[in-house]
Amino acid sequence: MKNIVSALVFACLALVSLPVHAQKNSLDSNAQDYIVRCVAFYNLENLFDTIHDFYVLNTGDTIHKNDYEYLPSGGMHWTGLKYRNKLKNMAYAISQFGLDKTPLGASIVGVCEVENIHCLEDLCQEIENQTGRKYVPILLEGPDRRGVDVGYLYDPRYFVPSGKPVPYTLKAHYSDGGEVRSRFQLLLSGYLKDENGGIVRDKLHLIVNHWPSRYGGEETSRATRDTAAMLCRHITDSLFLKDPKANVIIMGDLNDDPFNHSCAEILEARKTREEVGPQGFFNTMWLHLDRGVGTLMYNGSWDLFDQIIISEPLLNAPHTRTGWTYWKSEVFNKPFLTVQEGKDKGGPLRTHKGGVWQNGYGDHYPTMIYLIKNK
Repeated sequence: MKNIVSALVFACLALVSLPVHAQKNSLDSNAQDYIVRCVAFYNLENLFDTIHDFYVLNTGDTIHKNDYEYLPSGGMHWTGLKYRNKLKNMAYAISQFGLDKTPLGASIVGVCEVENIHCLEDLCQEIENQTGRKYVPILLEGPDRRGVDVGYLYDPRYFVPSGKPVPYTLKAHYSDGGEVRSRFQLLLSGYLKDENGGIVRDKLHLIVNHWPSRYGGEETSRATRDTAAMLCRHITDSLFLKDPKANVIIMGDLNDDPFNHSCAEILEARKTREEVGPQGFFNTMWLHLDRGVGTLMYNGSWDLFDQIIISEPLLNAPHTRTGWTYWKSEVFNKPFLTVQEGKDKGGPLRTHKGGVWQNGYGDHYPTMIYLIKNK
């Protein structure tokens, strides 16, 4: 009897992430009937090059980035060797995204903590060197004090943008009155392609985020992330005004967990599909955290800041499945990304720890979702 109950519990858990029609049709055993696309997010943990960077604003003012720590003379002693190894590690990780569900890998990857477009170009070149797959980088210089930005990599064989990315600037202040100079929230709209390379007329709107950190404490800094959530909600509301059934994917390092006020109350990103109504949002990551799975470890405890949140039309697509439908989500916590021994065993294998170079990957695990449609 105990074995029967255990089997039933496992079956119920397995069905949580599946859309209703996929539950009935058991996609895992009928994968040949579907097109599967992977959409991922990855915090690249300080992907800096070794050269001091600056850029010129439209006003003519020159902004020097606070990248001194990641120069050869800086505290991290960031050399060409370390940079090249970082690129190789990041490229290998990205090349493995989604391969157990689709041989195409990730069609589009949102990223954060990148210094400039040249770093993303170098990363794309390294992915091509390793796999032959060509990704196209997108990055716009934002106002972050350290000079890190958000961006995208996309595979042009399987995704095509419908226009230029649109940046949104966060306007907020810390509790001491200081101005928050945070990353853009970057909107990119476009189309996934079918198995023949044809564009599926089912537009996706992606918003990549890197919300303000918890520096100074979660409670003290909470208002900055609440404001970031309001900005993100403004973007999605604007999309819904143009198309009430817009397919929206919010992704990023939100520096909050799914249950925090910014996500659960302001974005109203729900834990279960039953709670999601028209123009509502489903947090594809919340149930992972409930099961003890996170994306970063702090003082031995897991947080899941790297979230992917989807709008209701992607969650409850028509049963005809002519468009894209959410299938399942994943925290990409593979062994090669994980510390295997010592006090940090089981956590992400970082690039640096306590100022010491670990030659690892990053302090956050990647996350991803899978979208499906009928062939």
